[in-house]
Amino acid sequence: MRKALIILLLIPVVALTQTKEELDFVAPMSEGVAAIKKGNAWGFIDAEGNIFVDFREDLVLTKTDFGHYPIFRNNRCLISVKKEGVLFFGYIDKTGKTVIEPEFLNAQNFNSKQALVLKLMKEELGRNEILGKNIIYHRYFEVIIDENGNVKTYLNPKGVNVVLDKKSIKKPPKITSKEISKKLYAVLNKNKKWTIIKIEN
Repeated sequence: MRKALIILLLIPVVALTQTKEELDFVAPMSEGVAAIKKGNAWGFIDAEGNIFVDFREDLVLTKTDFGHYPIFRNNRCLISVKKEGVLFFGYIDKTGKTVIEPEFLNAQNFNSKQALVLKLMKEELGRNEILGKNIIYHRYFEVIIDENGNVKTYLNPKGVNVVLDKKSIKKPPKITSKEISKKLYAVLNKNKKWTIIKIEN
C-alpha cells in the first residue's frame, strides 16, 4: 500500500516535468524567450520551457554581457543566408517565419520598431556587346527600416559602391551610423566627422 501511494504521488511530478538535455548553451530570458544551443544550431524556448523556434543554423548571434547568442527584439530575430558566397541578412518572427527576406549586406537588431541595415541597390548601366553581358552597378545605402522591411529613411543618400562577389565582400561591410534616440541618428561622413540627422516617424 505504501509503495502504491509513493508511486501515485510521483506520477504527477514526473508527468509535469519536461527536460531539455544535452544543450551547449542556454541564454537568459529576454522578451519572454531564451536562446538555446545544440551543436552548431540555435533555437528558442518560451517561459514554460517549450521549444517554439526549432534548432536552425541561420540565426545571427548578438554580443551581450552574458555571451554571444541570437536574440529577439520587437518580435524580430536576425538571420543570415549565403548567396553565391556573399552573406545577406533578414529577420524571422517568433513563429520562425521569415518576415523580412535576407537582402541586406548587414543589419542590426530592431529597436523602437526600427532597425539600421545596409540596403543593396542594383542598376543596369547598359550592355557590353563584345562580352554579351549587361553592365551592372551595385551600391549600398545605410537605411532605417520598419518592422515590415520598408525603408523609412536613407542616412547616406549617395551610397557606397561595391563589387558584389565573395572575393570583394569577405565579411559584411560595417554600419557606421548610430542611433542616438528614436528620432536622432549620428551619421559618419567621408571626412570622418559626425552629422546629426533628425528623422520623422
